[in-house]
This record gives sequence, structure tokens and C-alpha cells, in this order.
Amino acid sequence: MDSRSKLILLLFFAWSYISYGSTLEICSSCAISSLKQGVALAKDYDTLLIRKGTYREFDIVVDKPLSLLGDDYPIIDGEDQGEIITITSDNVTVDGLFIINVGTSYTEDFAAIRVVKSKNFLIQNVVLEKLFFGIYLEKSTYGKVYHNKIIGDAVEEFNSGNGIQLWYCNNIEVEQNIVQHVRDGIYLEFSDEITIKNNISTNNIRYGLHFMFSNDDLYEGNTFENNGAGVAVMFSKKIRMYKNTFKKNWGSASFGMLLKEINDSEIIGNIFEENTVGISIEGSNRIKYMENDFVNNGWALKVRGACYGNVFSANNFLYNSFDVSYNSKLNDNQFNGNFWSNYTGYDLDKNGVGDVPYRPVKLFSYIVNRTPETIILLRSLFMDIIDFSEKVSPVFTPDNLRDNSPLMKKLP
Repeated sequence: MDSRSKLILLLFFAWSYISYGSTLEICSSCAISSLKQGVALAKDYDTLLIRKGTYREFDIVVDKPLSLLGDDYPIIDGEDQGEIITITSDNVTVDGLFIINVGTSYTEDFAAIRVVKSKNFLIQNVVLEKLFFGIYLEKSTYGKVYHNKIIGDAVEEFNSGNGIQLWYCNNIEVEQNIVQHVRDGIYLEFSDEITIKNNISTNNIRYGLHFMFSNDDLYEGNTFENNGAGVAVMFSKKIRMYKNTFKKNWGSASFGMLLKEINDSEIIGNIFEENTVGISIEGSNRIKYMENDFVNNGWALKVRGACYGNVFSANNFLYNSFDVSYNSKLNDNQFNGNFWSNYTGYDLDKNGVGDVPYRPVKLFSYIVNRTPETIILLRSLFMDIIDFSEKVSPVFTPDNLRDNSPLMKKLP
């Protein structure tokens, strides 16, 4: 073997050592018996193989590129003392741990796992219980939070934290996580180019998903069910929300999704079912609402003021108590080519489009908005009569708010 080949081989083995490192075993009877000791002894790119057992530790700081790999879900018990694992290095993996008993504080956001100013990290197959905050990402980039289960025991907002929180992050993937019984299931603030995909966020005190001041994000295939107030999307732009399910978010101030100051976005292929309000919209502009199903909601849509350039097309409105509530001018918003289960028109030319426009705002909806107590008259004969009279001769509801091409058959 010539000297050049030997040098290449030496460099290959050196690169392999740097990239993969050694494996250090941690167990109660091993030379290394704690995670803190393991982190201290490990070299860059080593793997800490944590055997099954219970490790009573907190304030574990991972300040070098390492992999923390659990064997059959070892328990890391913080004993309510504070934060449990804090990652401050790039290239860290946490995989297969069961973390419990995060400390609760009214001055610090203690988390089961916190990632600070790091990139290229992976948190996967982790179970978190008895927590304050679950996974907290802070000023971090190019990471993935995948296939974790976060189960809190939150009762009130003021003394509970969020399941997965991102603050000043970008290019993060949050996929296939289950989050329950926390304050907000998933929370984002000042976080751009985030992918939130195929997560299940249910039974949370406040929101299943809550984000503010975050742009160019994608939310796809998630389920948000039975949360305090559904999903809140605020002060953001270029948001894509595809094929999510918003279900059974009931309450006097609840909704499937709240949009406030959202611009230039797409809401396509979602299901809004059995919510007090499917979507509540305020100050949101140039949004495409297409191919969504609104099923058995109190209100499918509540459109408040300062909304312009929105298009509602090819949606199914099925068996809602009220299809649309509108308390301002139509502006240049458009309703066109939707299916309405309450439509009673006809199609003489058999082209699949109703020959008579559909006016989705009912007089009773207008009355309930002004006097909520009148909801007890819902589905009474009296309300049917006044709705019919308003339909014949509109006085209180916006006459130009109508779907001129209502579909005769439900869209698949």
C-alpha cells in the first residue's frame, strides 16, 4: 500500500471515530452510573447507552455533540427539582427515554428537555409525564422533534406549561407527536419555516396549537380535538394549513380555529367538525379557503371586521346551525362554488350548479350575534318564519353576500 493510500485510510478511520465515537454504557452497576457522569466522561460524538432503570437526576447539561440512547425506556426522574435535560451543543440526539417529574416554577419555564441555540438536533421516541414544560426549543435551527408522547396533568393555565414550545426558531420539523393535558399542545413564537405534521394534540387546557409572529410555516395532517379553545393563529403570514382535523372544541368562547391578523395564506382540505365555531376570522386578508369540510358546527364561519381579498371556494358546509356569521361589510371577499346542505334551490339545466344564488347569512344569526340569549329559540317555527321573510326581502343581512354558483352535490 503506497503512502497516499495509507493517508486516505487513516483519514477515513479518523473521520469515522470523530463522526460516530464510542459507546459508553450507563447502569446502576456500571462504572458510569449517572447521566451527568456519562456526559462529563464522554468525548464528542460518543453514544451514552442508558440501560433500563431509574435515574434520579436533574440539570443534566449536554454541552457536546452526543447521542443519549435509552435501552427499554429508562426513567429519568427529576424529583420536581427543576429542569431535567438542557442541550447547548449542536448535533445532539435524545432517543428512547422516559422523563418524569419536572420542577414547577412561577419565575422559570422548567422543561423536561430544553434545546438552546443549537442546530442539527433530534429528539425522538421520548415519553414525558408529570411535566411543567415538555420540549422547549429556544433560538435553535435545523432540528427534528419526532414521535414523542407528552402527557401532562394541567388543570389551570397559570400553573401549567406547554407541551412543545418553539421560541425564535427556524427550519424545525415537529412530526408524529402526541400531546395531551398541557396548557398549549404546540406553541410557536417568532418561529419561521416550521413544519408541524401528523401530530395529535387533544384535551389541552387552552389551545391545541397556538402561534404568533411566525411566518412561512406548514401545518399538515394534524388532529386538534377537545381543546379549551381549539387553535389560535395570530399575527403571521404565508401560513399553509392542509388536511388537518379540528374537532369537538366546544365552549362559550371556543372555536376550531381563530385567525387574527393573518395574511397571504392557504387553508385547504381541512375538516372542522362539531366545534362551537369552525373558523373565527378577524383582520385577515388574501387567504384561500378551499376544499374544507364544515360539519355540525354551531357556526361554520364567523367573519369579523377588516377582512379583504379572501376566497371561499369548493368547500362543503354540512348541517351547521349557522353557515356564516358576518358583522361587517362584504368588502371584496368572495363565496363561490361551495356546497351548502341548507340550499333549497334547483338546477334546471343539470350542470351541477344551482340556478338560484345561496345567501348563507340568516337573520337569526344576525339576531343571536346582537342578543346571544335568543339562541334558545334555535329551530323554532318563529325563527323559520323570520328567516324566510328575510330571505324573500333582505333588510338586516348583507344582500351581496351570496354564493352565485352553489353546488348541487357535496364535493368528495
